[in-house]
Amino acid sequence: MSRFAAPIAEQIWDMKYRLKEGDGTVVDTSVEDTWRRIARALAVVEKDPATWEARFYAALEGFKFLPAGRITAGAGTGRAVTLFNCFVMGTIPDTMAGIFDALKEAALTMQQGGGIGYDFSTIRPRGAEVKGVAADASGPLSFMDVWDAMCRTIMSAGSRRGAMMATMRCDHPDIEAFIEAKKDPARLRMFNLSVLVTDPFMAAVKANGPWQLQFAGKVYKTLQARDLWNRIMRNTYDFAEPGVIFIDRINAANNLGYVETIAATNPCGEQPLPPYGACLLGSINLPTLVSGAFTADAALDPKALQDLVRVAIRMMDNTVDASRFPLPQQEAEAQAKRRIGLGVTGLADALLMVGLRYGSEAAARQTEDWMHAIARAAYLASVDLAREKGAFPLFDAEPYLASGTMRAMDEDVRAAVRAHGIRNALLTSVAPTGTISLYAGNVSSGIEPVFAYAYTRKVLQKDGSRTEEEVVDYAVRLWRETHGDAPLPDYFVNAQTLPPLDHVRMQAAAQKWIDSSISKTINCPEDISFDDFSQVYMEAWDQGCKGCTTYRPNAVTGSVLTVSETAAKPPAEAPQTAKAGEVVYLSDPLDRPAALEGQTYKIKWPGSEHALYITINDILIAGHRRPFEVFINSKNMEHFAWTVALTRMISAVFRRGGDISFVVEELKAVFDPRGGAWMEGRYIPSILAAIGGVIERHLIAIGFIEGEGLGLKSDPKAEVMVVGGAPKGASCPNCGSYDLRMVEGCMTCANCGHSKCG
Repeated sequence: MSRFAAPIAEQIWDMKYRLKEGDGTVVDTSVEDTWRRIARALAVVEKDPATWEARFYAALEGFKFLPAGRITAGAGTGRAVTLFNCFVMGTIPDTMAGIFDALKEAALTMQQGGGIGYDFSTIRPRGAEVKGVAADASGPLSFMDVWDAMCRTIMSAGSRRGAMMATMRCDHPDIEAFIEAKKDPARLRMFNLSVLVTDPFMAAVKANGPWQLQFAGKVYKTLQARDLWNRIMRNTYDFAEPGVIFIDRINAANNLGYVETIAATNPCGEQPLPPYGACLLGSINLPTLVSGAFTADAALDPKALQDLVRVAIRMMDNTVDASRFPLPQQEAEAQAKRRIGLGVTGLADALLMVGLRYGSEAAARQTEDWMHAIARAAYLASVDLAREKGAFPLFDAEPYLASGTMRAMDEDVRAAVRAHGIRNALLTSVAPTGTISLYAGNVSSGIEPVFAYAYTRKVLQKDGSRTEEEVVDYAVRLWRETHGDAPLPDYFVNAQTLPPLDHVRMQAAAQKWIDSSISKTINCPEDISFDDFSQVYMEAWDQGCKGCTTYRPNAVTGSVLTVSETAAKPPAEAPQTAKAGEVVYLSDPLDRPAALEGQTYKIKWPGSEHALYITINDILIAGHRRPFEVFINSKNMEHFAWTVALTRMISAVFRRGGDISFVVEELKAVFDPRGGAWMEGRYIPSILAAIGGVIERHLIAIGFIEGEGLGLKSDPKAEVMVVGGAPKGASCPNCGSYDLRMVEGCMTCANCGHSKCG
């Protein structure tokens, strides 16, 4: 019997975490095999591996502890991969040689799949003098464009998509250009952007005082701090970026403030890190620890939580030694501080199960209590590890105890740290968990509210038919099992109806016992006023948050997945989807299998002695069929160069996934100045347009797009978006669906589970 609660959970496992040979041969025959593989790999470093393998397996069993996706996919595979999700790279030197050395390091890290963060504040502003070459500097944004191009190149080579974060200080002379960079819809698409906001700047904003933009001691401009703040707010209101990071607060709260200074975060913001710092992530699945759900006796088992946290900390500490690293500097940094980030997922579901409304004061208090219990257990577990295996190499008791989270920690924990040291410098973080939450049965992500109680996804079957599959939230499924069709209680709230300031309250409550940071998105309604929107950020500052990320749907950024539902009438209605030109939901692109199924088509272009033969091969993943590659052949040598080029370009586009129907549109729009030809009773403007028609016909035949089956007639791109219709926003880069939602600072697909940060 399957251990998965829903078909989508099994599909996520099969696509992302199940171990397979290079030719697709299955190694993990069940999810139990996956748990055993991880447990064995992380127990190898123990003196008694068998005992710890059993304990690690017990923690993984039933999805109670969820290591980050990179650990789940990579541990025990024998492959040279990093088990760390993301990195902050080294400080960028303000020299041409240093900048391109840093670019090389970024490329090597992204090649292994790691997301990266960079602070570009160290590069001199545009127009500054470059001594010795009689030239002016081009500024940090010009080099960000180079990084952006590098990331696109790495992605086009088939590597796992790694996100990038770019930060810039609020006093850098180019900060205004940085804030508005993403007004250009084609610029810096590979980056998340965040402004490093300092305490003096926030004081100046509140006082409506002046603010100086300066670099290397030279003041370039003075403006009103509130004007700059409003500029940040306006761009975030209109374009969803930049985010805000309260960088002085982060450094003041850092346990390692005595040996490092932080100037950047990983791509989703939950791990502020020093140069070459890396984030190692895992989550406690809170709903699995709740007993008596939806009864008066419902409660989260504190003993089970403590025991699970202690085992999870040991597993994550062992991962530091089990992982490989793209760069030696990253390994040295990880070993010196043994930083880990244990967080939670399913918080909203757990609160529902104990009868609390997410966002209420009672829910915030309960969240703070649970996070305190996790932090306490984590620190004590790390102390025990220090007694057994030694403290982290840079541990220094007095400055450590006087820094960050340790200042507020329980006195008995502080006494234990003073007496025995601690194995891991920092221990807690709340990471994006969109994909692993789906894998664990669609529990609510991280500390986010439930996004939707239920929604439907269309699945292409092997016989070409389509079925609809309901994806139900974990807590709602439990409610149905115990209460049948009874209406959901009024404390069931979701991201569609939750006031923004309730989001802030929950983030602030969780932050008190998180020694790193939290990846969270505050969803705002489209019609929120600009003043109310700005107030969300000021409340985040006033309530002690370390940063703030919002998402407001609008005509520029598009809408995320919309769900029509009421608390009294589950399940939610299905999101509206286009009837024609609809893109079938697909899975992650994979390396090419040894054999593919395909179809060959013949085009006989009038006036050419030799025909063109177009072969389109498809790949089948979890029952989803998608085009993978194209070959165009002809005996006519006149066509050789451009057919080879076209073959390579179209195949590269197909392998990147998503909505590739634009290839058809672009080809069919090509007109030959020498004239076209009549084929099958239609005028075709060029041989390239004919090829586009063949590709279109194939996409219709395999169910990738809908159409009339007249490959040279229908135009799927025109059918995807009705003229004058509401914007759909971006399509998923994996499966092409428009069911994207902003979760924990990342656009996450509700249909295939893809997340830029996941």
